[in-house]
Amino acid sequence: MAQSWSFFSAGQLTFGSGARHELGRHAATRQYRKVLIITDSTLAGLGMVQPLVDDLGKHGVLAQVFDGSAAEPDLMIAENAALAANSFHPDAILGLGGGSNIDLAKVTSVLATHGGKPQDYFGWNQVPAPIIPVIAMPTTAGTGSEVSQSAVLTDRDTNMKVSILSQFMRPALAIVDPELTLTCPKQITADSGIDALTHAVEAYMSKQSSQIAAEPGEPIPYSGLTPIGELFAEEAIALVGRYLVAAVHEPHNLEAREKMALAASLAGLAFSNCGVAVVHALEYPIGGRVHCSHGCGNGLLLPYVMRFNLPERQSKLARIAQLLDPIIDFGDDMEGAMLAIRQVEQLKNLIGIPEKLSALGVTAQMLPEFADKSITITRLMNINPRTPTRDDLLQILTEAL
Repeated sequence: MAQSWSFFSAGQLTFGSGARHELGRHAATRQYRKVLIITDSTLAGLGMVQPLVDDLGKHGVLAQVFDGSAAEPDLMIAENAALAANSFHPDAILGLGGGSNIDLAKVTSVLATHGGKPQDYFGWNQVPAPIIPVIAMPTTAGTGSEVSQSAVLTDRDTNMKVSILSQFMRPALAIVDPELTLTCPKQITADSGIDALTHAVEAYMSKQSSQIAAEPGEPIPYSGLTPIGELFAEEAIALVGRYLVAAVHEPHNLEAREKMALAASLAGLAFSNCGVAVVHALEYPIGGRVHCSHGCGNGLLLPYVMRFNLPERQSKLARIAQLLDPIIDFGDDMEGAMLAIRQVEQLKNLIGIPEKLSALGVTAQMLPEFADKSITITRLMNINPRTPTRDDLLQILTEAL
């Protein structure tokens, strides 16, 4: 008998240009009386926050703003946001911004609901029960945090990005309005977009759900590849292949922005169920040490890990080549797989993602530390189709240096 699998999402996903104007109505329908908005000073300065406050107010919902978030937020920022929540007592917490702000909103809700410090919830399934409802409103297209069960913070003490994962952290409501990405800077658009591709490719190459060891009914962070996850990953890869370059170089191209926003959410649904693997495991210590953006680090590493996985995923990689370019022609799966790796390398080049880790400030002396830290993230190692050793990880890093 085939092993059962589950698929999780945000409670509701509302998508489309202008969807942000539905915030107040949705909040009132859900009987939220007070909403805490988690964002950063840049977005507040761009005038993105006040219209949301006004819209909530028109529907009888009181809003308060915490604009102390930052790129790759650290534990102290999370504790400060929790203090703001504890003094306001919101019925819902809205994350406005990129994945960092949405992730911070999730962690804020966990802390405001259950107390303690972020460290109490590191890893998988440490959140004991439901949390204050989270509303996610992304202003970038890439992280998929608007539909995922994870949040990433930076632990400055260990120079490591750390994850909190719980199905309780999936947003109750995701409002994805591509118009909010029109002011997204060029490099953030590139970093976010290649992040979406990384999510989709890692999900697509993950082990089958039947290969993921778990006791029947035991909650696990990722289920491995499922039919729904495969469907979403394929569509996300195809959309990135067609629209990412245009979104980066034609920032006011609304069609490209809409398609990349959809790709990000689809990739988020794929990876947050099927899983991410070695790319992410390697990026966490690298990003924590040299403070590159999560998307940039992922995108840089992606073709090197694709090459490592090639012996186990020839046909999948060949299919990726077709998805990225439907009119491409190749002979056999090996040729197609190698082509897919080159396509990702070319895409990186076209949007300004560095080719080598040295461009981010990584040195050869750092690589053993990165390999040591990455190999311990077993939930990601277990998803990868080819189980790496520490030496394998060191080899991937050396090739990427």
